[in-house]
Amino acid sequence: MDEVVSFLLRHGALVLFVAVFVEQVGLPLPAIPLLIAAGALAGAGKMSLAVAMLVPVLASLVADWIWFELGRRRGRQVLNLLCRISLEPDSCVRRTENLFTRHGVRSLIVAKFVPGLSTVAPPLAGIVGMSGPRFLFYDGLGALLWAGASVGLGYVFSDQIEYIAEQAAEFGSLAVTIVVGALALYIGHKYIQRQRLLRRLRIARITPEELKQKLDGGEEVTVVDLRPPLELETDSYWIPGAIRMSVEDLEHRHHEIPRDREIVLYCACPNEVTSARMALLLCRRGIRNVRPLLGGIDAWRERNFPLEKYQPAQTSPVALSPS
Repeated sequence: MDEVVSFLLRHGALVLFVAVFVEQVGLPLPAIPLLIAAGALAGAGKMSLAVAMLVPVLASLVADWIWFELGRRRGRQVLNLLCRISLEPDSCVRRTENLFTRHGVRSLIVAKFVPGLSTVAPPLAGIVGMSGPRFLFYDGLGALLWAGASVGLGYVFSDQIEYIAEQAAEFGSLAVTIVVGALALYIGHKYIQRQRLLRRLRIARITPEELKQKLDGGEEVTVVDLRPPLELETDSYWIPGAIRMSVEDLEHRHHEIPRDREIVLYCACPNEVTSARMALLLCRRGIRNVRPLLGGIDAWRERNFPLEKYQPAQTSPVALSPS
């Protein structure tokens, strides 16, 4: 344990940079405990307070700028990538889009305080066309507040944290094993939870070919577009005859969904996770004949099936009619 502490004291700035950069890139490795530890070292006079504050901000800006540029250049492909590597991708992307819709660029200031949102916010800022200097200003301010809160906490309670560290040192490798084991259990639980959800609806999914055949045959099918408003601004085309009802709308207006016909839900996330969750919600509300669209809007587009321009007026509840 003494060797570990010695290493942290010699290479504290590098360790801080790598830890924060890795977390902001999107890997589920929390950097806050290290930020608190850095604050405690600064409080004990063993690390520069400026280093403890500014290195995490720099690491965060570097990682966020990479995601921002990817979002600006690759659009929603980047969010699809995040959906594949994140533990809770659909909810993170949806919450971030809603945050941007309500608060605009100022949402970058608070995004880092919500797990998961800090990775999604930078590419989304690039997708909506935010300028580079504007992004750096607000993202840097958010990073400074985020790092300052954790480092400041460690600085103020440096004596207590040092005592805890001394007690943990007596357990040696056992303490490290417990921490690593707890993290592994958390990641494993989230992964299993996600796979279980997908398995439950894998059989119920409808393919784009099946949906098109039903629509062409005049069958009574209600198609619901679950994408949030901000997403429709960047991709303003949808399946002809569909209605738009965001996830939040669906949770509160499910009683408006017809019970006497087949309901098809689609979104834009890989594995149609959002559609799957909403299908389960509708099933619990008594709507049994509901199916997620396999591959979502992207799969429909890849097959060159017809799309129509989104018209905001079509979001009205009276649009709930057969497609």
